[in-house]
Amino acid sequence: LLPKVCFRYNKGDGLHGSCSFKTSCTKLHVCQYFLRGQCRYGSSCKRSHDLLNPECFEKLERQGLSSDIIEKLLSTYRNMYDIKNGNRNMYDIEDAKSRPCKDKNPSSRRDSSATNHDERICLHYLYRSCGFKEKCNRTHFHLPYRWQFSEGNIWSDFMNMEEIEKAYCDPKNVRFEYAFTERTFFPFSICFQNMGSSSVTKPPHFILTTEWIWYWKDEYDMWQEYGKQGGLHAAATVSSEDLEKAYLTESSPKLTFKSGRHEYEINFVFFCLFFCAMMQQNLRYRTERKICRRPKFVSQAEVEKTRNRGIKHTEKFKGIPAHWDKSALPEVGFKLIELDCSSEEYEKVKVDFQCTMAKATIKRICRVQNPSLWELYQWYKDLMQKSNGRKAVDEPFLFHGTSKKDIDAICQQNFDWRICGLHGTVYGKGFF
Repeated sequence: LLPKVCFRYNKGDGLHGSCSFKTSCTKLHVCQYFLRGQCRYGSSCKRSHDLLNPECFEKLERQGLSSDIIEKLLSTYRNMYDIKNGNRNMYDIEDAKSRPCKDKNPSSRRDSSATNHDERICLHYLYRSCGFKEKCNRTHFHLPYRWQFSEGNIWSDFMNMEEIEKAYCDPKNVRFEYAFTERTFFPFSICFQNMGSSSVTKPPHFILTTEWIWYWKDEYDMWQEYGKQGGLHAAATVSSEDLEKAYLTESSPKLTFKSGRHEYEINFVFFCLFFCAMMQQNLRYRTERKICRRPKFVSQAEVEKTRNRGIKHTEKFKGIPAHWDKSALPEVGFKLIELDCSSEEYEKVKVDFQCTMAKATIKRICRVQNPSLWELYQWYKDLMQKSNGRKAVDEPFLFHGTSKKDIDAICQQNFDWRICGLHGTVYGKGFF
């Protein structure tokens, strides 16, 4: 077997992606698309394209590989990928969930080399409005997905992307036939099997995030959703939500489940390494069936309806601090509560602030009460604790200066280290 690539490294931001093991990880921290010869970002990719860097080289040597073999390893990975996938070379269209473009105008075009921004669609803009406006590091678009095609270095929007998205969400479809009417280009097809989409987990109350549905193909070539009772099939003991969590979790490279009297296993690591068709295997008979993962379709009309309905909170703002003003808890947005200068809370903030800013004059101190951001912070904190064996997480109290015009945006949407220059990441790329 070839040395394994860390698929958590290939997700998320930061030097080590989402890998919690960081430098102690035994798997390779290298771009999985580069190993397949398919990385479109080239030298601007934020993942490593160097199997000979000291970190990777040391890991490979520990696995008993000689320097001669290591130097030839890249071609070995690519040959293996071509064998598994038939060396297909298609006019490849990439889903907006993995590579949206950074444009203010939905019908505009852009140079594909401009990749220094966060590629995700801004949920705040999608929901109502983004306080960061043109400074926002994410893509502003009116739908939670975006389909584009490449003309050289230029990415342009498809005219009927809702139709394409609907086709993509149906597991029966492996391709979408497309013909330009306003251009002289020849017809071509979009291959859904060759596409990869990133997964971004969000807490339950976040609206318009991608919901992934998992299916398996039965003996009649019909796709069946996991966890649902079919006419001829017993329901699996796992749901789409269970599979998605296992797919995104480093600690669970394999998932075992039952359906009726049969027991099955899915190996996520093998799929992530070679990007071949995912399979479920019967542990008794060793037979395999194809599985696939597609998003739940959301139409533009549903987007508008969801916007009007608003955010749904679980258990009415779970875990709100006891000292918060309960009369100032907006469903959306924030309230500023000025602290009494004689209060214990005021004194604590003052002491902490003056540890490094002793000569500064404090005019007033306000508490930002944003229930949505507080709930999101608690959700991220809980995830960190789960991934670290329930150990306490480091929660330093930090102070960061900003201009007056950005205060409302930060209170509304949070502090974003991606747009704060050199000092924004002094204490790491954490969640604030």
